[in-house]
Amino acid sequence: MSSKRITQVSVVGGMLVSLWSLAAVVSGLAQVNWQVSELLRQYMTAIGVIREFHTFVDFYTHIKGIEYVICLAFLVGFPMFFRFLNKSTAEQESA
Repeated sequence: MSSKRITQVSVVGGMLVSLWSLAAVVSGLAQVNWQVSELLRQYMTAIGVIREFHTFVDFYTHIKGIEYVICLAFLVGFPMFFRFLNKSTAEQESA
């Protein structure tokens, strides 16, 4: 196939996927009475971002997990930031 044909097929495929996703969003909005926030809440609940906790232990375990991720990000990010702040002027000009 020529590159022009491949481009045409890619554009048509992209248009079909776009049309399908637009139809899915409009259908979802229609089901929740056109409330965008309710649609987002249901989506985040479905993918596991938002969970309902039935006990305090479940909630506390979830919060501790998030805390560990934040600590790990800080322990990786802070040394990199510190090294960036303490570069000499010769190193900064070459970078």
